[in-house]
Parts: sequence; C-alpha cells; structure tokens
Amino acid sequence: MNSPAEHDLKERTFQFARRIIHLFTALPTKSLPQILGRQVLRSGTSIGANYREAFRARSRLEFRAKIGDCLKEAEETEYWLQLFPAEQIIKPARLQPLIQETQELIAILVTIRNRTK
Repeated sequence: MNSPAEHDLKERTFQFARRIIHLFTALPTKSLPQILGRQVLRSGTSIGANYREAFRARSRLEFRAKIGDCLKEAEETEYWLQLFPAEQIIKPARLQPLIQETQELIAILVTIRNRTK
C-alpha cells in the first residue's frame, strides 16, 4: 500500500503534468514556441509517469534508477521552461510558479533518491 506521501507526490506530479499540458496548448503556433513546447511537454509529463513506474520496480536498485529517471526529466523540464523567457516567448513572471514547482519536485526527488542508497 502506498504511503500518504507517495500518494501526494503521485497527485502532485499528475497536476504538474496537467499544468505543462495547459502551457503547451496556450503557446503561439509559431515554429520556435512549438518546438520548445513539444520538448517541455514530453519531459514535463514524463516525471509523473516515471514516478508511477518506480513503484512497480522489482528491486530497490530498480526503484532508485526510476527515481533517477524522474529527476532527469525534471531537470530537463526546468531547462526548457527557462528557455521560454530567455527567447521572449513567455514573460518570466508568468512562468515563475511553474519553474518553482519544478525546482521543488527536483528537491523532493533528490531526497528520495538519496534515501534509497
């Protein structure tokens, strides 16, 4: 049975994926925003999918590897999100809450990974 914290993070990563989807659907249809958007859509929605897969791991080592995948996707998501304001596609203030959530997810995932050594 999943602990409340595990359930909370499953829900949190699911809601994060929904926010990423909403961001993508609101992007301008020009080439650059769509290219960056597809990248952030892929990585941002993969965090929760990989987190759920971690709980089907057959060993502690496999669980830790899947959490590492989550972390990799979260780091990549942060990178793509930072490119939107850098390329003047989205104002920094509009993306700040999403970047903040990405950074919090990264911190949580680092803690989980470090505790499963």
